[in-house]
Order: sequence, then structure tokens, then C-alpha cells
Amino acid sequence: MRLVLLGAPGSGKGTQAARLKVALEVPHISTGDLLRAAVAAGTPLGLKAKAVMEAGQLVSDAIVLGMLEQRLAQADAQAGFILDGYPRNLAQVQALDDLLARLGQPLEAVVKLKVPSEVIVGRTELRFKAEGRADDHPDTVRKRLAIYAEQTAPVAEYYARAGTLRIVDGVGSLDEVFARILAALSPAVAASALR
Repeated sequence: MRLVLLGAPGSGKGTQAARLKVALEVPHISTGDLLRAAVAAGTPLGLKAKAVMEAGQLVSDAIVLGMLEQRLAQADAQAGFILDGYPRNLAQVQALDDLLARLGQPLEAVVKLKVPSEVIVGRTELRFKAEGRADDHPDTVRKRLAIYAEQTAPVAEYYARAGTLRIVDGVGSLDEVFARILAALSPAVAASALR
């Protein structure tokens, strides 16, 4: 199963990706985690990314795509993967499509977790109070949600036109949301299992 998870910050993507990783027996690949690991390991791409970040700039799509290509070439990703946090805009969609075409591993499904903004603000506010993460402050979350809506809405529209998008209600217990995702994926999961 080759899957992209879309959803606003705080929508539960990371939590559900961890569960899907076990159920589908494929790696959960977060571009943020890849970036942090490459920097910590001092890989050539990690060193480039570190220099960019230390200069206070955003890491380029080319660097992130290079890290993603290296990760998808690893043996455990040959049976599939769950991408979390990528693609975030139409340029990244095109780059991912090109990469997966070169690898002969086209996406099978894209799941978008749909959660109302005020529910997300409430969820992250609880985490902010418990963990004190600055990016979980309600004002910061509202700004991040606005950016997400602006940049990622066209990504969902692209995948809807391609026929791979499944929109899943992300409100409910972890088990309820997980069951909805599996139900949305069932035709693709069955096809993937037959390979």
C-alpha cells in the first residue's frame, strides 16, 4: 500500500499513521522526521539542510525530495509506505508524482482527515497546556490552519481529480477514526494485498 495522509496540524495524522504502519506492515515516513534524522546523522543532504536551517531559511523542496528518494529506495519501503507531511503544495505533488513514476511505485490512495478547525484548536490547546509546545498555542494553531488551508486545499483537489482521494471524518475516538480509514482504503488495501 502506497499512501499519503493529508490533514491539518492537529488532525491526528501522526497518531493514525502509527496505527496504519502496524496494520499495513509498511513504514510511516514523515518528512520532518527524515530531515531531523539526516541532520543528526550528518549525511550530505543533512549537512545541506542544517546549513540552510542555521541561516534561518526553509529547507528547499529539492533537499526534502532527495531525502525522500533515499528513504523510498530502502528495502522496507518496497512493499509500500505511508507519507505524512508531504506533499504540502502542488509543486511537491508534481515532484512526488515524478519520483514515484521513476521508482515504478505510483500512489494507491490519499486519505484526508477532515476535522473542523475549532476541534483542532481545542485538541492542540490541551496539548499546549500539558506539554507547553509553542506551536500548539491557540493563536499559532489558527495561523497554521490558515496556511494549511491555503496551500494544501489544492493538493486535495488534485488528488480528488486523480480519483485517489478519500475524505475521512477525523472526529471521534482513535478506534472510530482508524476504522473509518481502513473502510475508506479497503478496495486499495485488498488490491495491495494481492500483489
